[in-house]
Amino acid sequence: MVFLEVRRKEMSDMLTLEKFEEASELVKKVTSETKLIFSEYLSGQTGNKVYLKPENMQLTGAYKLRGAYYKISTLSPEEREKGLITASAGNHAQGVAYAAKKYGVKAVIVMPTTTPLMKVNRTKGYGAEVILKGDVYDEACEYAYQLAEEHGYTFIHPFDDLTVATGQGTIAMEIFKELPLVDIILVPIGGGGLATGVSTLAKLLNPKIQVIGVEPAGASCMQESLKAGEVVTLPGVNTIADGTAVKTPGKNIFPYIRDNIDEIVTVPDEELVVSFLDIVENHKMIVENSGLLTVAALRHLDVKNKRIVSILSGGNMDIITMSSVVQQGLIFRDRIFTVSVLLPDKPGELTKVSEVIASQNGNVIKLEHNQFVSINRNAAVELRITLETFGTEHKNQIIKALEEKGYQPKQVRTNI
Repeated sequence: MVFLEVRRKEMSDMLTLEKFEEASELVKKVTSETKLIFSEYLSGQTGNKVYLKPENMQLTGAYKLRGAYYKISTLSPEEREKGLITASAGNHAQGVAYAAKKYGVKAVIVMPTTTPLMKVNRTKGYGAEVILKGDVYDEACEYAYQLAEEHGYTFIHPFDDLTVATGQGTIAMEIFKELPLVDIILVPIGGGGLATGVSTLAKLLNPKIQVIGVEPAGASCMQESLKAGEVVTLPGVNTIADGTAVKTPGKNIFPYIRDNIDEIVTVPDEELVVSFLDIVENHKMIVENSGLLTVAALRHLDVKNKRIVSILSGGNMDIITMSSVVQQGLIFRDRIFTVSVLLPDKPGELTKVSEVIASQNGNVIKLEHNQFVSINRNAAVELRITLETFGTEHKNQIIKALEEKGYQPKQVRTNI
């Protein structure tokens, strides 16, 4: 019991209101104060008052610059002159690279080989040396520690560092200044640094506030750690949210998560895809998959008439990923679907089917004709039609029209 009290005292000395205030002033030198955006669309969808904290609009495209700059500002000149090194899937990399450039010191960034090209190029663009190593963050981090020991670099951890977490927590300071009566803050969790800073400061300012962490269902390392009562390592991760694809959460920040996060929600990748379209269509913003966790989580909350802030942690998404997400989002929304019908192999049959679809204002974008579905081609050939629609109701309307004309349409997997 005495040990626990001493531990709590040590923790309370680290992430204090004074430290958060100091960090808030310092990060203003390199960050924009991202004003809250009221989302009429998401508010209507959920029955709450939903506000977005658009950290995707920061200079480096993510909140990570806050923690990186504050951490580097606290280093001694000698520590900075040794050169800085970190491991990152992209956003922390850019934060460290930019902050190092501001201080005029060397930065080495180890990134997983799966990091989107845009994040790699942007990091190089800030003057950092980039090394690609490992399939996931944890493997890149292990190599970065090895290089730090070999060359004497100063390591800047992306999340398991209380000073870095203090810098990230400045987001909460800005939220409270704009919306003092906020009821719930939704925060993404990868390794836990952002959630530590935001939840700790939020509870200091208002102990009654709810801070809910959100993880990808395929990388729920913090949820599993909380269940176990200690930090655990997942056997693997599988998610399109590359910025939060972490197998092992931070050991130093874990006690803060345990004490200040009220709940953790996990979100499947499919919901991130749909959320991407929601934000693009309704707010004209590009938000990366990890940043969309807090948007998708809104539909998991069993609350009404609450003031909720969703932190959009970043917007660094490469064009290839974006294209894939848009296509999949349209499929999940039934804006694009594929239907299979069997036809006699004789002239005029395709025209008849086309007329039925045209009568329902369906837009054909792809046709596939398979003559080998049956040994008797005169009896049946398969026609697969990929269509663009206005949504689920319109899709069902087209299928019903085909059925009424005597066809037996079968919806199949869409491959664009």
